[in-house]
Amino acid sequence: MLSRVCISSFLIALTVAGCATKAPAPVAERTRPGSSAQSKPESPVPVPSTPVARPGYYIVKPGDTLIRIALDQGQNYRDIAAWSGLENANLIEVGQELRVRPPESAAVSRPVSSNGGEVRPAAAVVNSDGVRREPKGGKVAYSEQAWALAQKPEAPVVLAKIDAKPEVRPEAKPEVKAEPVKPEAKDDKKAEPAKPAGSDDKIDWAWPASGKIIAGFNETSSKGVDLSGKPGDPVLAAAGGRVVYAGTGLRGYGKLVIVKHDNSYLSAYAHNQSLLVKEGQAVSKGQKIAELGDTDSDRPKLHFEIRRQGKPVDPGKYLPPR
Repeated sequence: MLSRVCISSFLIALTVAGCATKAPAPVAERTRPGSSAQSKPESPVPVPSTPVARPGYYIVKPGDTLIRIALDQGQNYRDIAAWSGLENANLIEVGQELRVRPPESAAVSRPVSSNGGEVRPAAAVVNSDGVRREPKGGKVAYSEQAWALAQKPEAPVVLAKIDAKPEVRPEAKPEVKAEPVKPEAKDDKKAEPAKPAGSDDKIDWAWPASGKIIAGFNETSSKGVDLSGKPGDPVLAAAGGRVVYAGTGLRGYGKLVIVKHDNSYLSAYAHNQSLLVKEGQAVSKGQKIAELGDTDSDRPKLHFEIRRQGKPVDPGKYLPPR
């Protein structure tokens, strides 16, 4: 009896020892290659790129108006509307591409045949022996002899022999005249003072109002100068030109007049009380074009800008000293 108990106890001890020494079951990694959590951000969400305008064009941005675009580009808003094919100048959309430079002049066209080739006048066929065999047309009075001659296509019509004199034309004298280099040196000297058309020295600028400067020009917050004054004071054209805009369509400028002086320069007169000119009207230097006011402003004043190719420039560099 005692031996059975001992044997049972020994077997139980062996069983427990066997269970304690068993190695844990291996755990296999089931993740696929390249599918780890760190590899997921490799495909970011694509961000739409900002469209880039072609040369001579402008892409409308949020908050743009055609008047603002025209002022920044130094153009007449009506011209931009015409170049861009706009039926309504007040309707433009964000992302729309507008032409802000005049189209190129049409190329000179040449007559084209039905097969697409250039039409050139037919030349007479002349053989090396100086005999022209074509064309065979001509006007000869009818006779039996003329009819007989017409039946002989081989009979060549001999042209007068062309001497070598026309070919031998050694125009040595004109060539010798073109050799002097001195005129070239003169051209170089003249090229230095030459200035492009529409340069500021051809514009005779004047002050548009008699008030004091209460705010100067800077490239960040003030694109021109502010002149003090009383409501109703005269606002004068700073130079001769043509009115390209007169109205209230540009936010922050109130009643505004824009005068185009040439292909490069514009001048702007803002915050007026009343406008005395219309679009398309020609004005002269010193002509009264508006009355000073405080529209879209905290006080009566004239905000005056000069723009060169649409970019604001310091009026103090163009206006005469007081």
